[in-house]
Amino acid sequence: MKDKPSITIRDVAKRAGVSIATVSRYINKTAPVSKDVAESIQASMDELDFIPNSAARKLAKNEYNTIGLLLSDVKGDFFSVLVSEIEKDAREAGFDLLISINRDGNKMNGANSFPIGPQNTDGMIIFADCASDNDLKYFYFNRYPVVLICRTAPPEINMPSVGVENFNASLNIVRHLIEIHNRRKIVFLRGLATHEDSLTRELGYKSALSEKNISYNPALVADGNFERECAYQSIKKIINKKISFDAVFASDDEAAIGAMAALADECIVIPGEVSLVSFDDQPIAPFLNPPLTTVRAPFGQVGGKAVEILLKLINHQSVDKITVIPSELIIRHSCGC
Repeated sequence: MKDKPSITIRDVAKRAGVSIATVSRYINKTAPVSKDVAESIQASMDELDFIPNSAARKLAKNEYNTIGLLLSDVKGDFFSVLVSEIEKDAREAGFDLLISINRDGNKMNGANSFPIGPQNTDGMIIFADCASDNDLKYFYFNRYPVVLICRTAPPEINMPSVGVENFNASLNIVRHLIEIHNRRKIVFLRGLATHEDSLTRELGYKSALSEKNISYNPALVADGNFERECAYQSIKKIINKKISFDAVFASDDEAAIGAMAALADECIVIPGEVSLVSFDDQPIAPFLNPPLTTVRAPFGQVGGKAVEILLKLINHQSVDKITVIPSELIIRHSCGC
């Protein structure tokens, strides 16, 4: 016994004497059709026993019950915390999560080349510098919902962003080194030049020096790039150049771990000879030797808030343009306390 041939939208269009596009508009309610045409299409559907596929309807309406997440990486505690919270909150809201990794920063060849976007998700969360300003403008002017994390939108588009407080937290941790521990030759290990968080943390570092009348010394600023190896090599170079320093402020905990290793290699005691402080408060921070003084940046909350805002955008609700989650200075032993 042969299977009954499946009926398609093409068969309905042929029976009703209209185009496939007209049948699609009628089924998906994306545009009005005349009463006569609607009745003809419905009669043809009934005669052919045609049942519209719900997945096809969702595709036609750009409803996928899926949100996208564009990241530069997924390695390490930082991304683990962020992704876990985004996935959990998306799932609780009835959405799947589709993740894409763009390690080349702004080198995507236009928004249409993204593996995730309007073609397969209802909206997207974009991390830091994973998309260019032009990509963001493309999404915005095509009314595709996007929420940014760890960066703000170009001024000409009203795209919401979520991040942690960076400037005052950096200002306060450097103040702590100066006021409590009398450190005045403080190395700053900057993050990636394309990351807004990194630039803001450097501004906090410079502002703390300025308010304490400590001259800014570019020889004490080096690359950390949010990486252990890069920070390790930078501290090694500073030591080999015999540049005097009594503290290190690393732009994130990964860089702090690299700095800690470099100082240990040179038998420089933390915090007796050099204080070490950082930013993020990854789960490993209290278990380092010595335990790391750092800024607790609640990136789990950032991820959860980003999902909340994105779902509001998908449902055409108003949202705040900028959301800043407070940071907290966590004092441990590496600074000298």
